Amino acid sequence: MTDSFAVNKANWDERAVLHAASPGYGFDEFLADPAHLSQVVRFDRPRLGDLSGLRAVHLQCHLATDTISLARLGASVTGLDFSGPALAEARRRASAAGAVIDFHEANVYDAVDVLGAGRFDLVYTGIGALCWLPSVARWAAVVAGLLRPGGRLFIRECHPMLGTLDETVVPAVPRYPYFEHAEPLVFDEPGSYVEVDGEQAHTVTHEWAHSLGEIITVLLENGLTLTGFTEHDSVPWNALPGQMAPDDENEWRLTDDPRRLAASYTLQAVKSG
Repeated sequence: MTDSFAVNKANWDERAVLHAASPGYGFDEFLADPAHLSQVVRFDRPRLGDLSGLRAVHLQCHLATDTISLARLGASVTGLDFSGPALAEARRRASAAGAVIDFHEANVYDAVDVLGAGRFDLVYTGIGALCWLPSVARWAAVVAGLLRPGGRLFIRECHPMLGTLDETVVPAVPRYPYFEHAEPLVFDEPGSYVEVDGEQAHTVTHEWAHSLGEIITVLLENGLTLTGFTEHDSVPWNALPGQMAPDDENEWRLTDDPRRLAASYTLQAVKSG
C-alpha cells in the first residue's frame, strides 16, 4: 500500500521552497508593517476576539504567516507541521518579523504526544488543512487532547460543497466525494494555489473529503460544544479559474451570483469543562 503520508510530505517539502520564493505569501508586508496580519487571519479577525495571553497552537502551520499573525494578536503560539523545509522557512520568517514562536516537526496525528495534553487555550487551523487527513475523527481526538477544559478550537476551511466541484469544467459540476472515503483521491498536478516558479519533481498528492456533518459530529463525540459556525461565499484563492473574481481583500467569489456556492466556513467549538 502506498504511504500517503510520505507522498504528501514529499510534495509539501518541495512546495515549501517554491512557496517561500513566491510573492503570493506577501511576506514583505510583514516586514514593512509590524501590525500586518495574514489575509486568512484578517478575514476572521472579528470572530477571533481577544487573544492576549492565550496559549495557542497552529496545526499544519506551513510557512507560518497565520502563526505569526496570531502572535501579533497577543497569543503565545506554538506551530506544528510535518514538513522540515516549511518549518525552516517558518522559523526564518518568524525571526525576521520579530515573533517568538515554538515550532515542532510532526504529523498532526502525533501532536498530543509531541506537545503534551491539555496545554492550550486555543487550537487554530487555517484554510486548506483537513483535506490532507484521511480520518477527521482522529483529528478531532487530537484537538480535544490538546485543549484544556474550556479551551477553544478555531478553524476556517474550504467548504466541502466547493470540494466536490471539478474546476476544469465551466460551469463547474460535482465530481468528487462529499463524504469521507477510505481510499485517497490521487492527483498528479504541477503548480500550486499561489504563483510558483521552478521545477517540481513530486507532483502527486493524496487527499480526502470530509462532510460538514462528519466534522461537527466527531467534535461533539470528543467533548467539544459548537459555539460558532459561519458559511462564506468566498475563499482566499482562485479555486475555480475562469469562474471567480477577487475583491479588494483578495477573497475570490463566483463571478455569476456568488450566492449559489458555499465556498468556505468558519467553525468554533469549546472543550467541555
